[in-house]
Amino acid sequence: MKVAVEINNLSKYYGSFQALKSLTLNIYEGEIFGLLGPNGAGKTTTLLILATVIKPSSGNVKVMGIDVTKEPLKVRKNIGFSFQEPKALRVDTVLDVLRWHGKICGLRGIELEENIRRIMANLGLAKYSGKMFMHLSGGLKKKVEVAKILIQKPKIAIFDEPTAQVDVIGKHAIWNLIRELRDEGSTIIIATNDMNEAEMLCDRIAIIHNGVIIVEGKPEELKDKIPSGDILEIELERNLTRKEIGLMVEKIGISNFKATGRNIIFYINRGEEMLPIIMEKMNSIGIKIKRTMIKEPTLDDVFFYFTGRTLR
Repeated sequence: MKVAVEINNLSKYYGSFQALKSLTLNIYEGEIFGLLGPNGAGKTTTLLILATVIKPSSGNVKVMGIDVTKEPLKVRKNIGFSFQEPKALRVDTVLDVLRWHGKICGLRGIELEENIRRIMANLGLAKYSGKMFMHLSGGLKKKVEVAKILIQKPKIAIFDEPTAQVDVIGKHAIWNLIRELRDEGSTIIIATNDMNEAEMLCDRIAIIHNGVIIVEGKPEELKDKIPSGDILEIELERNLTRKEIGLMVEKIGISNFKATGRNIIFYINRGEEMLPIIMEKMNSIGIKIKRTMIKEPTLDDVFFYFTGRTLR
């Protein structure tokens, strides 16, 4: 596969704060690539550098082989950017916003009008076409922001939190249109903190935390990085002391676990078989259990496994 976006040792400082720390990443033509991480992880900063909105502090970034620092105008011809916060003149109508964006991207006549009609219909925007942008709800504004890029059909389509504030039906409509855009030849890059969105939509994912990519791959590959087959979550009646945690490990004989506050997470095989054994051994040393749950790994579990924190 050809590389659409090449990132090498990318760093970004805002004053003394380092938002990105030596990111290295390749994104390939024709894929939907997701940057998954909590707010403040560095996702938006990465996207804004790709789109030439801000400059990197160090490192090298190329989009379709073009250096974003040396030739930003050429890069912009290949990119469409759907911002996290919708951008439009408040007094424009929905139709005005979409026509204006289409025209500055080189679309005209029947092609533009057909694109606008189809996208508005699919996103449930048709009945709001004459309504001023300033009077729309947050979810509708977000749909308009996404619609601009779907109409443009750029080589590289960037979506920052594409379904924030959008209802469930609207989310699925946006996901379907993004897949359709990919199938028509665009390379898609998405920043999200929605695990379900990342797993449902993305061909590959990079999980980013504190400006560092901690792991990347296909969703199933990432989940396979968690050892053993099952995750056993146990909520206790109270926090454990270090001495009690040590005693628990000695009694149960499972060293692959994480403890945060009242919650203990064990990474085990044969979860249903092991659960009663673990509960009995914990009770025998005076550890009171409030709730238990066995599940298969999710992307949130991957994030927790590598960082000790949750995406939620």
